[in-house]
Amino acid sequence: MSTEKIVIGVDGGTTAVKAVAFDLSGGIRATHHESIPVNYGKRGEAEQDMEAIWQGVASCLREVRAQCPDDDVVAIGLTGQGDGAWLVDEAGVPTRPAATWLDGRAASRVNEWVSSGKADKVLETSGTTVFGGLFPVLYEEFKETDPDVIARSATHLYCKDWLRYRLTGERLTDYTEASRTFLNVSTMEYSQDMAEALGMPDALRLLPPIVPSDGPGGVVTEDAAAETGIPAGTPVGVGMIDIAVTGPGLSAVNDGEGWLILGTTGFVGALLPNAAARRSQVSMVLATGRGTQVLEFLVPMTGTPNLDWIRQVLGFGDRTWDDIEVEARTAPPGSGGVVYLPYASPGGERAPFLDTAASASWMGMSLTTPTSQVLRSVYEGVAFSLIECIDTLEMKGDLVVSGGGFRSKLLCEILADATGQRVIRQEAPEAGARGAAVLALVSAGAAPDVAAAAEMLKTGMEEYLPNPHNYEMYRRTHEVYVAARKAIQPVWPQMRSLRHESEA
Repeated sequence: MSTEKIVIGVDGGTTAVKAVAFDLSGGIRATHHESIPVNYGKRGEAEQDMEAIWQGVASCLREVRAQCPDDDVVAIGLTGQGDGAWLVDEAGVPTRPAATWLDGRAASRVNEWVSSGKADKVLETSGTTVFGGLFPVLYEEFKETDPDVIARSATHLYCKDWLRYRLTGERLTDYTEASRTFLNVSTMEYSQDMAEALGMPDALRLLPPIVPSDGPGGVVTEDAAAETGIPAGTPVGVGMIDIAVTGPGLSAVNDGEGWLILGTTGFVGALLPNAAARRSQVSMVLATGRGTQVLEFLVPMTGTPNLDWIRQVLGFGDRTWDDIEVEARTAPPGSGGVVYLPYASPGGERAPFLDTAASASWMGMSLTTPTSQVLRSVYEGVAFSLIECIDTLEMKGDLVVSGGGFRSKLLCEILADATGQRVIRQEAPEAGARGAAVLALVSAGAAPDVAAAAEMLKTGMEEYLPNPHNYEMYRRTHEVYVAARKAIQPVWPQMRSLRHESEA
Protein backbone atom coordinates (compact mmCIF):
# COMPACT_ATOMS: atom_id res chain seq x y z
CA MET A 1 0.00 0.00 0.00
CA SER A 2 1.41 3.37 -1.00
CA THR A 3 2.18 5.97 1.64
CA GLU A 4 1.16 9.56 1.04
CA LYS A 5 2.24 12.65 2.92
CA ILE A 6 -0.62 14.52 4.61
CA VAL A 7 -1.05 17.60 6.76
CA ILE A 8 -3.94 17.80 9.21
CA GLY A 9 -5.76 21.05 9.90
CA VAL A 10 -7.70 21.27 13.16
CA ASP A 11 -10.47 23.87 13.49
CA GLY A 12 -11.89 24.42 16.97
CA GLY A 13 -15.14 26.09 15.99
CA THR A 14 -17.83 27.37 18.31
CA THR A 15 -20.47 24.70 17.78
CA ALA A 16 -18.27 21.97 16.29
CA VAL A 17 -14.62 20.97 16.14
CA LYS A 18 -13.12 19.22 13.15
CA ALA A 19 -9.97 17.72 11.74
CA VAL A 20 -9.26 17.61 8.01
CA ALA A 21 -6.40 15.71 6.37
CA PHE A 22 -5.07 17.25 3.16
CA ASP A 23 -2.62 15.71 0.73
CA LEU A 24 0.19 18.04 -0.31
CA SER A 25 -1.64 19.06 -3.49
CA GLY A 26 -4.66 20.32 -1.53
CA GLY A 27 -6.99 17.35 -1.89
CA ILE A 28 -9.03 16.29 1.13
CA ARG A 29 -8.06 12.78 2.25
CA ALA A 30 -10.21 12.52 5.37
CA THR A 31 -12.39 14.62 7.63
CA HIS A 32 -14.34 14.27 10.84
CA HIS A 33 -16.22 16.67 13.11
CA GLU A 34 -17.74 16.55 16.58
CA SER A 35 -20.47 18.83 17.89
CA ILE A 36 -19.72 20.84 21.03
CA PRO A 37 -22.59 22.46 22.96
CA VAL A 38 -22.63 26.08 24.07
CA ASN A 39 -24.25 26.46 27.49
CA TYR A 40 -26.28 29.66 27.74
CA GLY A 41 -27.30 31.32 31.01
CA LYS A 42 -30.03 33.77 31.88
CA ARG A 43 -27.57 36.64 32.45
CA GLY A 44 -26.14 36.33 28.94
CA GLU A 45 -23.56 33.68 29.80
CA ALA A 46 -22.25 31.55 26.93
CA GLU A 47 -19.82 28.90 28.16
CA GLN A 48 -18.15 25.72 26.97
CA ASP A 49 -16.39 22.84 28.68
CA MET A 50 -12.71 23.08 27.74
CA GLU A 51 -12.10 19.41 28.43
CA ALA A 52 -15.03 18.48 26.18
CA ILE A 53 -13.51 20.58 23.39
CA TRP A 54 -10.19 18.77 23.74
CA GLN A 55 -11.86 15.36 23.82
CA GLY A 56 -13.81 16.32 20.71
CA VAL A 57 -10.61 17.25 18.88
CA ALA A 58 -8.86 14.08 20.08
CA SER A 59 -11.77 12.06 18.70
CA CYS A 60 -11.56 13.92 15.37
CA LEU A 61 -7.84 13.21 15.09
CA ARG A 62 -8.34 9.51 15.90
CA GLU A 63 -11.05 9.21 13.24
CA VAL A 64 -9.04 11.03 10.58
CA ARG A 65 -5.98 8.92 11.37
CA ALA A 66 -8.11 5.78 11.08
CA GLN A 67 -9.25 6.86 7.60
CA CYS A 68 -5.65 7.15 6.36
CA PRO A 69 -3.61 4.96 8.73
CA ASP A 70 -0.62 4.45 6.42
CA ASP A 71 -0.11 8.09 5.46
CA ASP A 72 2.80 10.10 6.79
CA VAL A 73 1.57 13.01 8.93
CA VAL A 74 3.89 15.91 8.10
CA ALA A 75 2.35 18.33 10.62
CA ILE A 76 -0.78 19.38 12.47
CA GLY A 77 -2.10 22.93 12.03
CA LEU A 78 -4.41 24.69 14.45
CA THR A 79 -7.07 27.36 14.41
CA GLY A 80 -10.14 28.01 16.49
CA GLN A 81 -12.77 30.42 17.72
CA GLY A 82 -11.36 33.63 19.14
CA ASP A 83 -11.99 35.85 22.16
CA GLY A 84 -13.54 34.86 25.47
CA ALA A 85 -11.69 33.79 28.61
CA TRP A 86 -9.90 30.42 28.61
CA LEU A 87 -8.14 30.08 31.96
CA VAL A 88 -5.95 27.24 33.23
CA ASP A 89 -3.94 26.77 36.43
CA GLU A 90 -0.27 25.90 36.89
CA ALA A 91 -1.01 22.24 36.18
CA GLY A 92 -2.84 23.14 32.95
CA VAL A 93 -6.27 22.32 34.36
CA PRO A 94 -9.12 24.73 33.48
CA THR A 95 -10.13 26.86 36.46
CA ARG A 96 -13.63 27.41 35.06
CA PRO A 97 -15.56 26.72 31.85
CA ALA A 98 -14.47 28.87 28.93
CA ALA A 99 -16.53 32.04 28.62
CA THR A 100 -16.77 32.27 24.83
CA TRP A 101 -16.86 35.25 22.47
CA LEU A 102 -20.68 34.96 22.58
CA ASP A 103 -20.77 35.76 26.30
CA GLY A 104 -22.91 38.77 27.15
CA ARG A 105 -22.88 38.80 30.95
CA ALA A 106 -20.60 41.84 31.04
CA ALA A 107 -22.73 44.01 28.73
CA SER A 108 -23.06 46.74 31.36
CA ARG A 109 -19.26 46.91 31.66
CA VAL A 110 -19.00 47.51 27.93
CA ASN A 111 -21.27 50.53 28.27
CA GLU A 112 -19.22 51.76 31.25
CA TRP A 113 -15.97 51.37 29.30
CA VAL A 114 -17.42 53.33 26.38
CA SER A 115 -18.52 56.21 28.63
CA SER A 116 -15.36 56.23 30.78
CA GLY A 117 -12.89 56.25 27.89
CA LYS A 118 -11.50 52.77 28.57
CA ALA A 119 -12.90 51.59 25.24
CA ASP A 120 -11.00 54.35 23.46
CA LYS A 121 -7.76 53.19 25.10
CA VAL A 122 -8.35 49.62 23.93
CA LEU A 123 -9.07 50.76 20.39
CA GLU A 124 -6.09 53.11 20.32
CA THR A 125 -3.66 50.43 21.52
CA SER A 126 -4.86 47.09 20.22
CA GLY A 127 -7.14 48.22 17.38
CA THR A 128 -10.04 46.39 18.97
CA THR A 129 -13.54 47.64 19.65
CA VAL A 130 -14.88 46.58 23.03
CA PHE A 131 -17.66 44.00 23.41
CA GLY A 132 -18.85 41.62 26.11
CA GLY A 133 -16.78 38.62 24.99
CA LEU A 134 -13.43 40.45 24.91
CA PHE A 135 -10.85 39.02 27.33
CA PRO A 136 -10.02 42.26 29.23
CA VAL A 137 -13.75 42.86 29.81
CA LEU A 138 -14.27 39.31 31.07
CA TYR A 139 -11.14 39.55 33.20
CA GLU A 140 -12.60 42.55 35.02
CA GLU A 141 -15.91 40.70 35.37
CA PHE A 142 -14.35 37.60 36.95
CA LYS A 143 -11.92 39.64 39.05
CA GLU A 144 -14.98 41.17 40.72
CA THR A 145 -17.45 38.28 40.73
CA ASP A 146 -15.14 35.28 41.13
CA PRO A 147 -11.73 36.45 42.35
CA ASP A 148 -10.74 32.93 43.44
CA VAL A 149 -10.80 31.80 39.81
CA ILE A 150 -8.46 34.61 38.81
CA ALA A 151 -6.16 33.87 41.74
CA ARG A 152 -5.91 30.18 40.77
CA SER A 153 -5.38 30.87 37.07
CA ALA A 154 -1.85 30.82 35.67
CA THR A 155 -2.37 31.22 31.91
CA HIS A 156 -4.97 32.46 29.48
CA LEU A 157 -5.02 30.18 26.43
CA TYR A 158 -7.46 30.88 23.62
CA CYS A 159 -9.16 27.89 22.01
CA LYS A 160 -6.43 26.91 19.53
CA ASP A 161 -3.73 27.64 22.15
CA TRP A 162 -5.53 25.34 24.59
CA LEU A 163 -5.60 22.61 21.96
CA ARG A 164 -1.88 23.08 21.25
CA TYR A 165 -1.15 22.88 24.97
CA ARG A 166 -2.96 19.53 25.15
CA LEU A 167 -1.07 18.28 22.10
CA THR A 168 2.41 19.56 22.99
CA GLY A 169 2.50 20.92 26.55
CA GLU A 170 3.55 24.34 25.14
CA ARG A 171 1.85 27.52 26.40
CA LEU A 172 2.10 29.90 23.42
CA THR A 173 0.01 32.28 21.34
CA ASP A 174 0.39 34.14 18.06
CA TYR A 175 0.04 37.81 17.11
CA THR A 176 -3.57 37.54 15.91
CA GLU A 177 -4.75 36.18 19.27
CA ALA A 178 -2.48 38.52 21.25
CA SER A 179 -4.21 41.40 19.46
CA ARG A 180 -7.37 40.40 21.33
CA THR A 181 -5.76 40.91 24.73
CA PHE A 182 -3.19 43.65 25.38
CA LEU A 183 -1.03 43.76 22.25
CA ASN A 184 0.04 47.14 20.95
CA VAL A 185 -0.41 46.64 17.20
CA SER A 186 2.17 49.33 16.44
CA THR A 187 5.00 48.00 18.65
CA MET A 188 3.95 44.33 18.45
CA GLU A 189 4.44 43.90 22.21
CA TYR A 190 2.09 43.52 25.15
CA SER A 191 1.16 46.97 26.45
CA GLN A 192 1.77 47.64 30.14
CA ASP A 193 0.32 51.11 29.55
CA MET A 194 -2.99 49.71 28.31
CA ALA A 195 -3.23 47.24 31.19
CA GLU A 196 -2.63 49.99 33.73
CA ALA A 197 -5.11 52.33 32.04
CA LEU A 198 -7.74 49.59 32.38
CA GLY A 199 -6.83 49.05 36.03
CA MET A 200 -5.63 45.49 35.51
CA PRO A 201 -1.81 45.38 35.28
CA ASP A 202 -1.92 41.98 37.01
CA ALA A 203 -3.69 40.50 33.97
CA LEU A 204 -0.42 40.52 32.02
CA ARG A 205 0.90 37.64 34.12
CA LEU A 206 -1.68 35.36 32.44
CA LEU A 207 -0.55 36.05 28.87
CA PRO A 208 1.62 33.45 27.10
CA PRO A 209 4.65 34.28 24.91
CA ILE A 210 3.88 35.48 21.37
CA VAL A 211 5.45 33.59 18.45
CA PRO A 212 4.93 33.81 14.66
CA SER A 213 1.87 31.96 13.37
CA ASP A 214 3.99 29.98 10.90
CA GLY A 215 6.62 29.11 13.49
CA PRO A 216 7.08 25.82 15.37
CA GLY A 217 4.59 25.19 18.16
CA GLY A 218 6.09 22.03 19.64
CA VAL A 219 5.57 18.35 18.90
CA VAL A 220 2.93 15.80 19.84
CA THR A 221 3.70 14.32 23.25
CA GLU A 222 3.49 10.63 24.17
CA ASP A 223 0.32 11.30 26.20
CA ALA A 224 -1.33 13.19 23.33
CA ALA A 225 -0.29 10.47 20.89
CA ALA A 226 -2.08 7.89 23.04
CA GLU A 227 -5.26 10.01 23.00
CA THR A 228 -5.23 11.03 19.33
CA GLY A 229 -3.50 8.28 17.38
CA ILE A 230 -1.10 10.85 15.91
CA PRO A 231 2.52 9.71 16.20
CA ALA A 232 4.53 11.28 19.02
CA GLY A 233 7.02 13.82 17.71
CA THR A 234 4.74 15.07 14.92
CA PRO A 235 5.31 18.85 14.49
CA VAL A 236 2.42 21.09 15.58
CA GLY A 237 2.02 24.60 14.15
CA VAL A 238 1.26 27.79 16.05
CA GLY A 239 -1.66 28.88 13.88
CA MET A 240 -3.99 31.89 13.91
CA ILE A 241 -7.44 32.88 15.11
CA ASP A 242 -10.10 31.44 12.78
CA ILE A 243 -11.05 34.67 11.03
CA ALA A 244 -7.42 35.38 10.10
CA VAL A 245 -6.33 31.84 9.17
CA THR A 246 -8.94 31.75 6.40
CA GLY A 247 -6.73 34.17 4.45
CA PRO A 248 -3.92 31.63 3.86
CA GLY A 249 -6.63 29.03 3.21
CA LEU A 250 -7.91 31.25 0.36
CA SER A 251 -4.37 32.19 -0.79
CA ALA A 252 -4.91 35.76 0.47
CA VAL A 253 -1.67 36.83 2.17
CA ASN A 254 -0.72 40.11 0.45
CA ASP A 255 -1.68 43.70 1.29
CA GLY A 256 -4.95 44.71 -0.37
CA GLU A 257 -6.40 41.19 -0.47
CA GLY A 258 -9.56 40.49 1.52
CA TRP A 259 -12.31 37.98 2.15
CA LEU A 260 -15.68 37.36 3.79
CA ILE A 261 -16.69 34.54 6.12
CA LEU A 262 -20.17 33.53 7.14
CA GLY A 263 -20.31 31.10 10.03
CA THR A 264 -21.61 31.51 13.56
CA THR A 265 -20.67 35.15 13.03
CA GLY A 266 -19.96 37.14 9.91
CA PHE A 267 -16.56 38.50 8.94
CA VAL A 268 -15.49 41.13 6.42
CA GLY A 269 -11.81 42.03 6.27
CA ALA A 270 -8.80 43.09 4.20
CA LEU A 271 -5.02 43.03 4.67
CA LEU A 272 -3.28 46.40 5.03
CA PRO A 273 0.41 47.37 5.22
CA ASN A 274 0.06 48.83 8.73
CA ALA A 275 -2.46 49.95 11.34
CA ALA A 276 -2.29 53.57 10.15
CA ALA A 277 -3.82 52.52 6.81
CA ARG A 278 -7.12 51.41 8.36
CA ARG A 279 -10.19 52.69 6.57
CA SER A 280 -12.64 52.94 9.44
CA GLN A 281 -12.61 53.89 13.10
CA VAL A 282 -15.33 51.36 13.89
CA SER A 283 -13.29 48.43 12.57
CA MET A 284 -10.85 46.20 14.41
CA VAL A 285 -7.34 45.22 13.40
CA LEU A 286 -5.17 42.19 14.08
CA ALA A 287 -1.43 42.03 13.72
CA THR A 288 -0.63 39.15 11.37
CA GLY A 289 2.97 38.82 12.51
CA ARG A 290 4.21 39.47 8.96
CA GLY A 291 6.11 42.69 9.59
CA THR A 292 3.75 45.62 10.25
CA GLN A 293 0.90 44.05 8.25
CA VAL A 294 -2.52 44.07 9.87
CA LEU A 295 -5.89 42.60 9.03
CA GLU A 296 -8.62 45.25 9.27
CA PHE A 297 -12.02 43.69 9.77
CA LEU A 298 -15.55 43.88 11.05
CA VAL A 299 -17.22 40.92 12.72
CA PRO A 300 -21.00 41.26 12.88
CA MET A 301 -22.74 38.83 15.21
CA THR A 302 -25.35 38.19 12.49
CA GLY A 303 -24.28 34.76 11.30
CA THR A 304 -25.82 31.39 10.46
CA PRO A 305 -27.68 30.97 13.80
CA ASN A 306 -30.31 33.22 12.18
CA LEU A 307 -30.84 30.59 9.48
CA ASP A 308 -30.86 27.72 11.99
CA TRP A 309 -33.41 29.66 14.04
CA ILE A 310 -35.87 30.36 11.21
CA ARG A 311 -35.54 26.74 10.07
CA GLN A 312 -36.84 25.60 13.47
CA VAL A 313 -39.41 28.39 13.86
CA LEU A 314 -41.03 27.50 10.53
CA GLY A 315 -40.99 23.77 11.32
CA PHE A 316 -38.48 22.96 8.56
CA GLY A 317 -36.14 20.95 10.79
CA ASP A 318 -36.68 17.76 8.79
CA ARG A 319 -36.06 19.44 5.43
CA THR A 320 -32.66 19.79 3.75
CA TRP A 321 -31.14 23.21 3.20
CA ASP A 322 -31.54 22.70 -0.57
CA ASP A 323 -35.27 22.19 -0.08
CA ILE A 324 -35.47 25.21 2.19
CA GLU A 325 -33.78 27.37 -0.43
CA VAL A 326 -36.24 26.17 -3.07
CA GLU A 327 -38.98 27.49 -0.77
CA ALA A 328 -37.15 30.81 -0.27
CA ARG A 329 -36.74 31.26 -4.03
CA THR A 330 -40.51 31.29 -4.51
CA ALA A 331 -40.44 34.75 -2.91
CA PRO A 332 -39.15 37.66 -5.05
CA PRO A 333 -35.98 39.67 -4.39
CA GLY A 334 -36.86 42.13 -1.65
CA SER A 335 -39.11 39.50 0.01
CA GLY A 336 -42.27 41.39 -0.82
CA GLY A 337 -41.28 44.26 1.43
CA VAL A 338 -40.57 42.09 4.49
CA VAL A 339 -37.40 43.24 6.24
CA TYR A 340 -35.58 41.11 8.81
CA LEU A 341 -33.10 42.60 11.28
CA PRO A 342 -30.72 39.71 12.06
CA TYR A 343 -29.48 40.86 15.49
CA ALA A 344 -30.36 37.61 17.27
CA SER A 345 -27.13 37.11 19.25
CA PRO A 346 -27.54 37.22 23.07
CA GLY A 347 -24.47 39.47 23.11
CA GLY A 348 -26.06 42.11 20.86
CA GLU A 349 -24.13 43.56 17.92
CA ARG A 350 -20.55 44.81 17.48
CA ALA A 351 -20.20 45.68 13.77
CA PRO A 352 -20.51 48.00 12.01
CA PHE A 353 -21.97 49.49 15.20
CA LEU A 354 -21.81 48.52 18.88
CA ASP A 355 -25.05 47.90 20.74
CA THR A 356 -25.24 45.25 23.45
CA ALA A 357 -29.05 45.50 23.43
CA ALA A 358 -29.49 44.80 19.70
CA SER A 359 -32.41 42.46 18.99
CA ALA A 360 -33.84 40.62 15.99
CA SER A 361 -37.19 41.48 14.45
CA TRP A 362 -39.29 41.38 11.30
CA MET A 363 -40.90 44.46 9.77
CA GLY A 364 -43.21 45.06 6.84
CA MET A 365 -45.38 41.98 7.37
CA SER A 366 -49.13 41.69 6.95
CA LEU A 367 -51.85 39.02 6.94
CA THR A 368 -51.01 38.38 3.29
CA THR A 369 -47.31 37.66 3.96
CA PRO A 370 -46.50 34.06 2.95
CA THR A 371 -43.95 31.81 4.65
CA SER A 372 -41.58 32.10 1.70
CA GLN A 373 -41.20 35.87 2.16
CA VAL A 374 -40.49 35.51 5.88
CA LEU A 375 -37.90 32.86 5.04
CA ARG A 376 -36.20 34.76 2.22
CA SER A 377 -36.09 37.93 4.32
CA VAL A 378 -33.74 36.15 6.77
CA TYR A 379 -31.30 35.32 3.97
CA GLU A 380 -31.49 38.93 2.79
CA GLY A 381 -31.12 40.36 6.31
CA VAL A 382 -27.94 38.36 6.92
CA ALA A 383 -26.56 39.53 3.56
CA PHE A 384 -27.49 43.18 4.26
CA SER A 385 -25.57 43.06 7.54
CA LEU A 386 -22.45 41.96 5.63
CA ILE A 387 -23.02 44.62 2.98
CA GLU A 388 -23.01 47.35 5.64
CA CYS A 389 -19.55 46.10 6.61
CA ILE A 390 -18.38 45.93 2.98
CA ASP A 391 -19.44 49.54 2.52
CA THR A 392 -17.77 50.62 5.76
CA LEU A 393 -14.43 49.11 4.71
CA GLU A 394 -14.84 50.42 1.14
CA MET A 395 -14.16 47.00 -0.36
CA LYS A 396 -14.25 47.11 -4.14
CA GLY A 397 -13.86 44.44 -6.79
CA ASP A 398 -14.44 40.73 -6.31
CA LEU A 399 -15.79 39.43 -3.01
CA VAL A 400 -14.02 36.21 -2.00
CA VAL A 401 -16.23 34.24 0.41
CA SER A 402 -15.88 31.25 2.69
CA GLY A 403 -17.56 29.58 5.65
CA GLY A 404 -20.50 27.26 6.10
CA GLY A 405 -23.06 30.00 5.45
CA PHE A 406 -21.71 30.61 1.95
CA ARG A 407 -22.36 27.02 0.98
CA SER A 408 -25.77 28.55 0.33
CA LYS A 409 -26.00 29.42 -3.36
CA LEU A 410 -28.91 31.74 -2.55
CA LEU A 411 -26.79 33.80 -0.15
CA CYS A 412 -23.99 34.06 -2.73
CA GLU A 413 -26.50 35.22 -5.34
CA ILE A 414 -28.10 37.78 -3.01
CA LEU A 415 -24.67 39.17 -2.07
CA ALA A 416 -23.67 39.49 -5.74
CA ASP A 417 -26.98 41.03 -6.82
CA ALA A 418 -27.19 43.47 -3.90
CA THR A 419 -23.60 44.74 -4.22
CA GLY A 420 -23.21 44.56 -8.00
CA GLN A 421 -19.87 42.80 -7.37
CA ARG A 422 -18.72 39.36 -8.45
CA VAL A 423 -18.73 36.79 -5.63
CA ILE A 424 -16.05 34.08 -5.72
CA ARG A 425 -16.46 30.97 -3.57
CA GLN A 426 -13.88 28.28 -2.91
CA GLU A 427 -15.10 25.03 -4.47
CA ALA A 428 -13.70 22.79 -1.73
CA PRO A 429 -14.84 23.40 1.85
CA GLU A 430 -12.82 23.85 5.03
CA ALA A 431 -10.93 27.07 4.33
CA GLY A 432 -10.17 27.45 8.06
CA ALA A 433 -8.64 24.01 8.44
CA ARG A 434 -6.88 24.51 5.10
CA GLY A 435 -5.36 27.78 6.32
CA ALA A 436 -4.18 26.09 9.51
CA ALA A 437 -2.60 23.37 7.39
CA VAL A 438 -0.88 25.98 5.19
CA LEU A 439 0.79 27.55 8.23
CA ALA A 440 1.72 24.14 9.64
CA LEU A 441 3.57 23.22 6.44
CA VAL A 442 5.81 26.25 6.96
CA SER A 443 6.17 25.45 10.67
CA ALA A 444 7.36 21.93 9.83
CA GLY A 445 9.76 23.12 7.12
CA ALA A 446 7.74 21.44 4.37
CA ALA A 447 7.27 24.78 2.55
CA PRO A 448 9.58 27.82 2.43
CA ASP A 449 6.92 30.43 3.20
CA VAL A 450 3.17 31.00 3.55
CA ALA A 451 2.65 31.99 -0.10
CA ALA A 452 4.33 28.79 -1.32
CA ALA A 453 2.37 26.63 1.13
CA ALA A 454 -0.89 28.31 0.11
CA GLU A 455 -0.12 27.55 -3.54
CA MET A 456 0.52 23.89 -2.64
CA LEU A 457 -2.91 23.50 -0.99
CA LYS A 458 -4.81 25.79 -3.36
CA THR A 459 -8.23 24.64 -4.56
CA GLY A 460 -10.57 25.74 -7.34
CA MET A 461 -13.02 28.67 -7.14
CA GLU A 462 -16.52 29.24 -8.55
CA GLU A 463 -18.09 32.61 -9.33
CA TYR A 464 -21.48 34.26 -8.97
CA LEU A 465 -22.12 37.18 -11.30
CA PRO A 466 -24.49 39.98 -10.24
CA ASN A 467 -27.91 40.16 -11.86
CA PRO A 468 -28.41 43.83 -12.78
CA HIS A 469 -32.21 43.37 -12.84
CA ASN A 470 -32.19 42.67 -9.08
CA TYR A 471 -29.72 45.36 -8.07
CA GLU A 472 -32.16 48.27 -7.90
CA MET A 473 -34.70 46.36 -5.81
CA TYR A 474 -31.98 45.27 -3.39
CA ARG A 475 -30.59 48.80 -3.20
CA ARG A 476 -33.97 50.17 -2.10
CA THR A 477 -34.59 47.25 0.26
CA HIS A 478 -31.20 47.75 1.87
CA GLU A 479 -31.94 51.43 2.41
CA VAL A 480 -35.18 50.48 4.18
CA TYR A 481 -33.27 47.86 6.21
CA VAL A 482 -30.82 50.48 7.52
CA ALA A 483 -33.58 53.02 8.18
CA ALA A 484 -35.67 50.42 10.03
CA ARG A 485 -32.74 49.42 12.22
CA LYS A 486 -31.97 53.02 13.14
CA ALA A 487 -35.64 53.68 13.89
CA ILE A 488 -36.07 50.74 16.27
CA GLN A 489 -32.64 50.95 17.90
CA PRO A 490 -33.71 53.46 20.62
CA VAL A 491 -36.14 50.92 22.12
CA TRP A 492 -33.76 47.95 22.09
CA PRO A 493 -32.69 48.54 25.73
CA GLN A 494 -36.33 48.46 26.87
CA MET A 495 -36.89 45.27 24.88
CA ARG A 496 -33.89 43.65 26.59
CA SER A 497 -35.16 44.77 29.96
CA LEU A 498 -38.60 43.30 29.27
CA ARG A 499 -36.99 40.05 28.17
CA HIS A 500 -35.06 39.72 31.43
CA GLU A 501 -38.06 40.70 33.54
CA SER A 502 -40.34 38.22 31.78
CA GLU A 503 -37.84 35.35 32.06
CA ALA A 504 -37.30 36.15 35.76
